Formats: sequence, C-alpha cells, structure tokens
Amino acid sequence: MPAINEVVDLTLEDGVALITLDNPPVNALSPKLMDGMYDAFIQAIGDPEVRAILLLCAGRTFIAGADIKALGVESPKVDFFELQEKIEGAGKPVVAALHGTCLGGGLEVALTCHYRIAAPGTKLGLPEVNLGLLPGGGGTQRLPRIVGVATALDLLISGKQVDARGALAVGLVDVIADTTDLAVAAKAYALALLAEGRPVKRVRDLADRIGDADAAVFEAARDQAERLRRGEEAPRAIIRCVEAAARGDFDAGIAVERAEFQKLLDGPQSAALRYAFFAERQATKVAGLAPDVQPRALTRVGLVGTGAIGRRLAVALLDAGVETALFDADAAALDRAGAAIDRTALILTGSLSDLAACDLVIEAVADALEAKQAILAELDHAAPGALLATSTARPEVDAIADATTRPCAVIGLHFLSSENADRVLEIVRGKVTSDEAVATALALARKLKRVGVLSGSGPGSISQRTMLVLRQQADAMIAQGVAPEAIERAATEFGFPTGLLAARTDAGTATRTLADSEILDRLLIPLINEAANILGDGIAQRGSDIDMVWVHGYGWPAWRGGPTYHADLLGLPSVIEKVQSFGFNPAPRLVEYAAAGRKLAG
Repeated sequence: MPAINEVVDLTLEDGVALITLDNPPVNALSPKLMDGMYDAFIQAIGDPEVRAILLLCAGRTFIAGADIKALGVESPKVDFFELQEKIEGAGKPVVAALHGTCLGGGLEVALTCHYRIAAPGTKLGLPEVNLGLLPGGGGTQRLPRIVGVATALDLLISGKQVDARGALAVGLVDVIADTTDLAVAAKAYALALLAEGRPVKRVRDLADRIGDADAAVFEAARDQAERLRRGEEAPRAIIRCVEAAARGDFDAGIAVERAEFQKLLDGPQSAALRYAFFAERQATKVAGLAPDVQPRALTRVGLVGTGAIGRRLAVALLDAGVETALFDADAAALDRAGAAIDRTALILTGSLSDLAACDLVIEAVADALEAKQAILAELDHAAPGALLATSTARPEVDAIADATTRPCAVIGLHFLSSENADRVLEIVRGKVTSDEAVATALALARKLKRVGVLSGSGPGSISQRTMLVLRQQADAMIAQGVAPEAIERAATEFGFPTGLLAARTDAGTATRTLADSEILDRLLIPLINEAANILGDGIAQRGSDIDMVWVHGYGWPAWRGGPTYHADLLGLPSVIEKVQSFGFNPAPRLVEYAAAGRKLAG
C-alpha cells in the first residue's frame, strides 16, 4: 500500500492495516493529518484483505490535541465528525495504540476506535476547559459512557490528565502494553481480538455507565466548577453537555455539545484563554539573546536563606529533583514550609565555600540593599564559578551586581508567590547581565514549572511598578471614603482572588459610594497606563509579558487575558480618555499605539 500523504502512511501486515501518523512535533490534528486519516480508513475499510485496523503514531506521542492555530482558520476536506463516523462505523475492529500524551482531539479520536491499548506512562485527558472550550468532538458524550458520569465530570471540569494505570482502572483503556515496542504489542492485541472473535465495540452505544447519574452528581460538579474555575463559562457548558449525555440519546447529546462548543469558541473567554496560552509560550522567547547561548546545567543550586521565600524556593527545587545546597540552616526549617520533601538531594552546609560546586547560587535572606551587596560580594569570592542571583522584589539589581567582581554573572529572581497564583518567576536583568545568566534563569523557571518572564531592572520591575500603581489607587479611594469592602467586592467580582489588595481595616467610616464599574476603572485604567509606560521604558519586551505576570503572579483571571489585553478590548482611545479623566498623563506608548491602530498586547 502506498503512503497516503506526507503525514499519514498505510501498510498491511498479517491482515492488519497499520495507519501511522507522523506530524511532528506532537501529531496535532491539522487539516492535512485529518485528510490523510480519512483516506487511509477509506482504503483499509474497503480492502477485503484487511481484517483489523491499527491506528499508530510515530514520534514521541499519540495525537496530543487539535492544531490550535488552525481553529476557525483552516478546514480539512471532511470535518472531524465525518472522520469519527468513518472510524467508529468500520465493520472491522479498530485499535488505537496510545503513547506519550493522548489529549483533547487525540483522545476523542481514540474514543471512536473500538479498543485502546496504551504504553506504560501514557497520559490521557481532555484539557479543552483550559482554553475556555469543551471537547467538541463527542468527548462530553463518549467519556461518560466509558468511565461513568461522575468520573467524566471530574476529568472534564478539572482538565487534568490520568496516566495509563489510572485510565485502565476507570475503563478508559482496555489494556496496557507489556513491552517497550508498542507497535508489536498493539498488532498482537489486534490479532488476539480477531482470534477470540471479539465484536466491534462502539463507545457511543454503551449505556450501563450513564444510567445511575442523579441530581447530586451534577450539583457536586457545579460546586467543583465554582471552586476551581470561578467565573468561567466552559465548566457550566460542560455540565449541560454531560447532562444531555446522561439522558441517553447520543445524537441529541452531540447536538447539545456542538451548540455549546460553538458558543464558547465564538465567545470572549476562550479568545482570552487562547491568547494567554500563546502568551505564556512567547514569554520564554527573549529578543537579542545570542543564538548559540546555552544555560548552565543546574545540577546543583546553592541557596542562602531559609526565610519565607527561601523555604518555598528550597522545597520547589527539591520537588523538581535539583540537588540543593542549603547554607546555614537545618532541615527542620524546611518543614515549616508545610510540605514533605525528598531529602536525598539536600546538602546542608555551614560553609560558603561548599557552594563553589554549584551552577547557580541564590541569595534569599536579606531585605536591605547594603546587606544584599555584602552577601553577593561574599558569594562572588566563595563560588567564583557560579552564576549569582538575588531573590528580590527590589529594583537595584545593578547596584547589587556592582558589589561583585562579576556583575555580568548576577541576575535578579523575583519569585512572585501568593495563595492564589504562584506560577511566575520574574527574571530581572541588569544592564550587564550575561545572556548565559538569562538563559539559565529561564531554564530554572522551566524546572520549577513556572512561567519565566524577563523584566528590566529600573526604575522598578514589571511587578513592582504595576502592583504599586494598583495599591496606590486602592488607597486613594479608601482615603476618599470608599469602603475597603466595596473595593474588594468589585475586584473579586471581576475575577481577582480574595485579598489581592490587602485593603486597610482601619480606614474609618465609609462616606462615599462608587459603582463597581467605576471602582474597576479607578483600579485598572492607571494600571494599564503604567503597563504602557513600562513598555515604553523597555522594562518589558512585550505587552503579553506584563499580562503573564498578572495572570500567573497576581491572579488576574486568565479568561480576561491580562491588563494589556483588557486595554485592547476597551479600545486604546477609550483608555486614553479615562486616563485623562483621572488626572494622569497618558503614556506616550499608549498614545502612539492608539494613533497607529496598534494593539498594546502582543
């Protein structure tokens, strides 16, 4: 059998048609891949020599999801539903061989196959909710039929993944391969199905797992959605789809799913979440870095200081499997961080010279500039081969670096941490900080599963300048007689976490009432103006980096994009008018972009 197209291959072995997908890097469901799959199934189904069909993926993963960039842009010659009907309606057993990640549309394809075999370690899930969407290829209808309503709701609303063992336990896969060669194991499994005379098993026809769902199951799901994803529309739409599935009519449920999916796809929340998805990845791309720069290996990281920041950092490093040399502290100090840790990678030392073998040494102990300068000078002498970092929210990275003989080896690392958002590592670059130090800081962020965002060092970093403006505006309203509780209510209704503003409780009696919309304008418009100033000053590379600091560092609701994305939604001319109405000068970058019709986010 010839290759179908450049990303899909079809071969025949012992009566089993092997359809192999090869669309690097993650076999995303691009139009070309879908077209090739459809043609391959047409050929395999129509060939009398084919007794079973095996769907495989080359490379490191099964279909890892839809091609997000093609959503609403490109279309295959047949839509996803026609492809699924062709697979599911095959009169021959169709086996999906899963490895790597089987996510989103990939899992929806697997659920239209009649049987599923997974390699150990495979991850499965339907994470569309993270993009403000729901699985629009039958996922909300087939998943409850195979794993049960309660389990399906949990997976769909959380967007979490399960491993192969967990998938086997709930019935999502039929067998785990017992060999490292998945293709061999999957082919043997397909031949065994034929030998046993096992029938075609369509998930859409299963009914025994959906009949026992009652109102309490859906009420618990609504509580989960409110707890995990307050203000988001997608979880509520998912629940409505699963309720339709529980009523038993598959085609009617699919109609509900398609309608709900389209509303979400066309809505503002999914647009913002998709923007945030790409903005997070864009943040790691630093303009001007030497193309051949390599980060340090980070096999050992030194840490000086076990205060609140130091303890959290030590736990994060150890959780990431990084050997951590902790200076002048005992392991009991880490217990106060409230997390169990693996101490096999922990080195306790009372000598700074023991940090000489470290790739990176982080100071996380001092607050005053002079104290930081003194510690960095000592570390410069004790660990002459290491990169040096100051864990600081302060803007004086250059002044701290000047206390060393190697200012190019010094970088600021601001670990934004709060109860509701702690996924940002703000990387504060000094005027002479080396490309190697920046690349190493970005590598550290990846190890710690944080979003690394580059910031200039002065005057002030992205987080310092924007948060200062927000707090100043909150304090100004309180001083004018607005109740702190009213400001907090408006902020949380917008989607901010409770306690973000830490409003004063000794503000006296409230004498002024403002509408929530006016409170929000007083908070956010000056913040947006300062974001534009930060861009103009070269402190941030791009508006989306500022948005990532706020989404992942301060809890700005991701479904609202971030400050600069919000500015573009409001319209920059409108933002300028409001800035002026509050008595501020509009940022030159804001005026420039408004005149040119450009967007602040990007």
